[in-house]
Amino acid sequence: MTSTTSLKTTRSEEIFAAAQKLMPGGVNSPVRAFKSVGGQPLVIDRVKDAYMWDVDGNRYIDYIGTWGPAICGHAHPEVIKAIQEAAEKGTSFGAPCYLENVLAEMVIDAVPSIEMVRFVNSGTEACMAVLRLMRAFTGREKVIKFEGCYHGHADMFLVKAGSGVATLGLPDSPGVPKSTTANTLTAPFNDLEAVKALFAENPGEIAGVILEPVVGNAGFIPPDAGFLAGLREITREHGALLTFDEVMTGFRISYGGAQQKFGITPDLTTLGKVIGGGLPVGAYGGRRDIMQMVAPAGPMYQAGTLSGNPLAMTAGIKTLELLQRPGTYEYLERITKKLSDGLLQAAKDTGHAACGGSISAMFGFFFTAGPVHNYEDAKKSDLQKFGRFHRGMLEQGVYLAPSQFEAGFTSLAHSDEDIDQTIQAARTVMSSL
Repeated sequence: MTSTTSLKTTRSEEIFAAAQKLMPGGVNSPVRAFKSVGGQPLVIDRVKDAYMWDVDGNRYIDYIGTWGPAICGHAHPEVIKAIQEAAEKGTSFGAPCYLENVLAEMVIDAVPSIEMVRFVNSGTEACMAVLRLMRAFTGREKVIKFEGCYHGHADMFLVKAGSGVATLGLPDSPGVPKSTTANTLTAPFNDLEAVKALFAENPGEIAGVILEPVVGNAGFIPPDAGFLAGLREITREHGALLTFDEVMTGFRISYGGAQQKFGITPDLTTLGKVIGGGLPVGAYGGRRDIMQMVAPAGPMYQAGTLSGNPLAMTAGIKTLELLQRPGTYEYLERITKKLSDGLLQAAKDTGHAACGGSISAMFGFFFTAGPVHNYEDAKKSDLQKFGRFHRGMLEQGVYLAPSQFEAGFTSLAHSDEDIDQTIQAARTVMSSL
């Protein structure tokens, strides 16, 4: 976005210009800088329900939902009230609180693989800890991840990572020692034969496999039929652990996450986003015998000053309570499919090659004929066209992730009218691309 568009962006431009002198790139997370869509980021002033307002007063239908947590809609009154009441008791204890028990029980009851859970402060932190845990439990050092899957910005995961790394076209990050990533093996998503080959080449050395069961950080890429079940079989055969990174999919594509949706139970799971109700949170959990390795129960050390923060626990508890109300996931499934189908039909009707899909409250599409089974397929997308489409949608009052390599999110606050307006906006923009 620049001042030459029909949107008024004067205040956003002023604030971002100042921000670039204060913070690297003017942002605190790279994808927010809008570099891949060739524009000026919008500075947001407030959010409510399914909408965002920028500092210039422009309103947008929002499909990033603070990158996933806002599944009930922004600033849900029941969540806000619960946080306000909790804040009266203090914002941080640095000691055990009962709220940790409550949210832990809810997570354990919901997620098939989790018998014990440890709360942390972010998805990155959860994935760092679970990697250490896989190695500690098995006594092995090597781990398999998939090309385009993003598990946070820890050194060992910045190998063929998706998300902002893919968006910015960065190589494996400077500052990451080769020795750190030497034990990180990679395979294409949806390729069981590649995984089998890695196990054959590294007998008795692989601690486990970690993946996004539905990729959201290379764009929206679902697993092929049999892929997750195949990974479960391969890891068991070789005495390795299987970890689902459900930071994005947890409580979003079903209440029990992707593992409930697809009926495949991993050994370990990482969570974040939804379970914090919009406040910073992460978690990892799994089989009791594995989790008993974590200090102080066991020898694998991991700690955090703000872990189990009472405000985050409160927001998470209320959000999960809201998600348990009848008809929640049926509604999310319906409106998200309506949106996804509408976007693809608009592309077809206006002569653009596109593919994509949705699962519950998660969706995505690519400007390529597809199909997209992995990151290499996703990279065939027309990124310049996506950039023009993104800017056009902002002009129409629709806020999509500023990257072809990010999934989109819907919420309970999105109405049929919002979906209809979005599809019409897409048709208008695509007609002019």
